[in-house]
Amino acid sequence: MSAIDKVLQRSAEFALNYDPELISPRPGLNLAVLACMDTRITLAALGLKPQDAHFIRNAGGIVTDDALRSLLVSHYFLGTKEVMVINHTDCGLMKVSEEEMHATVEREAGLPPNSPVRFHAFTDVEKNVREQIAKLQAHSWIRERLIIRGFVFDVKTGRLTEVHP
Repeated sequence: MSAIDKVLQRSAEFALNYDPELISPRPGLNLAVLACMDTRITLAALGLKPQDAHFIRNAGGIVTDDALRSLLVSHYFLGTKEVMVINHTDCGLMKVSEEEMHATVEREAGLPPNSPVRFHAFTDVEKNVREQIAKLQAHSWIRERLIIRGFVFDVKTGRLTEVHP
């Protein structure tokens, strides 16, 4: 059975007890989390339940145009008041340079990119968290009353450490 088929089977089981009256699109803790897509950063690892927060994920936990768009929707339309930016130790984006990533993908794909791609490789996880917070705070639509804090998730210990500006 393929992974997608497993998801479809599990989704059908979930739907048997699904009650839309018991859930809301608004995060219960008025929280949005921008995190790396790494599978080791889970809701349980953060002590969250599915409806506690909006979870926005991408490789590296980077403030891309799309991540910013989602955070703005979360804040202005769905009540988010706090944002956690979470990177982690042992991130794949710290292991190779931007140039190496481009060369690998181009070699594997057999073609150059037909539109610009930036992987956002970095070498210092705490510095990257600070840069992502600075990107958010620099945007004219991010207001001072939106609390933004950054963290590093240690994949060996499961602990979060706050990164101070």
